[in-house]
Amino acid sequence: MKKAGFSGSGEKGSHRNFTHPNGMKITLSGNPSQDAKRYQEREVEKVIHKGTE
Repeated sequence: MKKAGFSGSGEKGSHRNFTHPNGMKITLSGNPSQDAKRYQEREVEKVIHKGTE
């Protein structure tokens, strides 16, 4: 997420929120030490692609 320009904007339980300087936001579930699930990776790709249009 950091490589894509996102920064952490807080955690609640096992959910992590990220924001991008252009206003995009995304929430990922799971602990920071866990790998993202494939559906989460697709969601991140979709948000990043949407932000570049």
